[in-house]
Amino acid sequence: MGHFRKTLPFETALRSGDKPVRAGHIAAMVEWITSDAPVPYPEAVAWMEARADAIARGEAGECIWLLEHPPLYTAGTSANPADLRMPDRFPVYETRRGGQYTYHGPGQRVAYVLLDLNKRGRDIRRFVTSLETWVIAALAEFNLRGEIRPGRVGVWVARPEKPPLPDGTPREDKIAAIGVRIRKWVSFHGISINVDPDLDHFDGIVPCGISGHGVTSLVDLGLLVTMDDLDVALKRTFDEVFTSDQVS
Repeated sequence: MGHFRKTLPFETALRSGDKPVRAGHIAAMVEWITSDAPVPYPEAVAWMEARADAIARGEAGECIWLLEHPPLYTAGTSANPADLRMPDRFPVYETRRGGQYTYHGPGQRVAYVLLDLNKRGRDIRRFVTSLETWVIAALAEFNLRGEIRPGRVGVWVARPEKPPLPDGTPREDKIAAIGVRIRKWVSFHGISINVDPDLDHFDGIVPCGISGHGVTSLVDLGLLVTMDDLDVALKRTFDEVFTSDQVS
C-alpha cells in the first residue's frame, strides 16, 4: 500500500495511509494519519479543531490521527488543581476535553478520533463505550486483558502479583486514558495507550484524579510491543468495534 505525505501549517510531517479523502467528499472510509515526529500540543489542538469544523461542514472526511507528544500534562474540564503535584515539571495545558489531569509524552500512542456523530447516532455514551471497547480489543491482540471499572475512567490491567492496597483492594494499573470533546456532533481528542513511556513522568499528577492504583505500559508488563505493532492492532480492530455505527 502506498503512502503520501502532507504538511500541516505548523510543519509537522504526517504519513497518511490508505486513500486520501477529498474535500467535499465524505467517504464511509475513515482516513488514518500518522505523525512521524512528536507534535506540540497547541498545534495538535488547532489542527483538530480546524478538521472537526471541516467535517461538520461536510468539507472533510472522518479521520484517526496517530501521534506522540513531547512530555506535557493536560487538564480536562474536571481537573482538580490539587492533583497537579509538580506544576513546574512539564508544560501544563488546559483543554476543553472531558476528564482530569493526563500525561502525554514519548512512548505513548495518542489516537485523536475525529468522527461525525451526526452519522453515527448522536449517542455520546455509546461513543465513549466504543472507544473503551476499541482499546480493549487492541490490547487483546497482544493477549493482554484490559478492563473498565465503574467510576474510574480509562482502561485498567489487573496486577495480582503486586501487594493489594491497604484496604485489601486488589492492585490495578491504568494502561490507557480516554478524554473526548464533542462539537457540532463531531468528536475530537480521543485515547492514549502506554506503549513504553517513562512511567515516572506520571508522578507529577494524580492521573485522572485516581490515587492508590498505579500506571503501567505494554513494555512494563513484559510485552515487547512497538508503536508500529500497536498501530496495526488499532487499525485491525477499529472496524470490528465501529462498523455497527452505520455511516449514512
